Amino acid sequence: MGGRPDTDVLVVGAGPVGLLLACELALAGVRTVVLERRAGAHRESRALNLHPRSLELLGMRGLAGRFLAAGRTVPGWQFTATLRRPLDFRALDTRHPYALLLAQSRTEELLARRAAELGVPVRRGHEAVALRQDADGVEADVDGPGGRTVLRAGYAAGCDGGRSLVRRAAGIGFPGTAESMTAVVGDFAVADHGANERARRHGVLVARLEAGLTRYVVMDPARLRVPSTEPVTLEEFRTSLRHVCGTDCGIGRPRWLSRFGNTTRLAGTYRRGRVLLAGDAAHVHFPVGAQGLNTGLQDAMNLGWKLAATVRGWAPPGLLDTYDGERRPVGHAVTTLTRAQTLLVELPLTAAYGEPAALLCELLDGLLGIEGANRHLAARLSGLATVYPPPQPDAHPLVGARMPDIAVTTGQGVAHVHDFLHGGGFVLLLLDGGGPPERGTAGPVTTVRARRHEEHPRLDGATEVLIRPDGRVAWATRATGHGPRAAERARALASWTGARETGAREGGP
Repeated sequence: MGGRPDTDVLVVGAGPVGLLLACELALAGVRTVVLERRAGAHRESRALNLHPRSLELLGMRGLAGRFLAAGRTVPGWQFTATLRRPLDFRALDTRHPYALLLAQSRTEELLARRAAELGVPVRRGHEAVALRQDADGVEADVDGPGGRTVLRAGYAAGCDGGRSLVRRAAGIGFPGTAESMTAVVGDFAVADHGANERARRHGVLVARLEAGLTRYVVMDPARLRVPSTEPVTLEEFRTSLRHVCGTDCGIGRPRWLSRFGNTTRLAGTYRRGRVLLAGDAAHVHFPVGAQGLNTGLQDAMNLGWKLAATVRGWAPPGLLDTYDGERRPVGHAVTTLTRAQTLLVELPLTAAYGEPAALLCELLDGLLGIEGANRHLAARLSGLATVYPPPQPDAHPLVGARMPDIAVTTGQGVAHVHDFLHGGGFVLLLLDGGGPPERGTAGPVTTVRARRHEEHPRLDGATEVLIRPDGRVAWATRATGHGPRAAERARALASWTGARETGAREGGP
């Protein structure tokens, strides 16, 4: 091994997570190659729900409009199909208080288009079959149309799904629970929409998709233990619908049929040396609440700028290790939550627990009618409630949390804070007379001096806020005066960006 790298970062897998990560790296000027074993893009809808936090992240790069134009928004989503009352995203603190119904195939198409705009080569029909690493980089054996080649990179990111070759090659464990139940999913071009409400009342998840398609997700008590490897037929799907809700909903002409299970696993670490994991390569679970894809996209946004900083040489010591430190606890929380949600789906269908489980679901339905309880679970499921531990115990309450996307007034007019993040760098926001920096910064930081156009309780008197590229708050202060605050600011900039001194530019989005 050894030698000159062919690229800075090798991303294995051109699903939404791999494509978003590649876009983030390219935006930061990092040479990136994406390998995808499939010769063409997915045509199946697969995951179909982008949650509010994912839409916020896309908005931070100026991309949310493209996705919103391609899908359909709904005001909330189901915690489980066995509960009649959905989670209500409209009460959440976000510019995107809704879920976006958009087939994964369209999400991939839009991200692939963005990757092409940024000059990222996506090599379809190229499969990584082996991976090795040394102190200076990684090498992948790649099977492609022209035969086997070897590709060397500084780092490799495994975004290649639950059976990840990258994870196995790096020797990273994937402990968890094996499959014990399955459900079936189908997208149909023909359906009797008059029967949909009846299906919903019996625990069938029903969603109207674009292009006239309707999705049904069915858990049939008589078919719960069928292995996920067994193919689904149209006749089986019809029989299960009749068994569960007394009607086959008039389904015909399936566009896609699949069976999925409740295998739940979490990678032992998200980083080993020069190999990192994101998305399903790092965490898999029953797809209840549509959390898998969204968690993966948030992995990519957290990892992208940190890996770019490491490659470009300005990362402070330990920055790349914070990826595992911040995102693996989120993966643990998601897999824990989905195990509980899966029980709420499975128990009402079993003979031994059917009646008490139905009573439990009735109780939880009542709790979801309480605004505070509904908002709590909606924020958790949507990713908006995630807060990373602050590096200092006496930090401002904003540190580690999402930066509120408030409207501010700059010399260029009124803008929202997330608009300043389109370039993928840090933003030092000086509010209501805060700053300016006496000496500025030397890292990838844009300084914005602004007045609040609207108030927000979580700002809690903050006068200066350092916002990370992923929209999280790295540092904030309520201090006034220039002496102590300038020293505190300098320490924060050095610890996050390695910056020491300069004149950071001032500007708008």
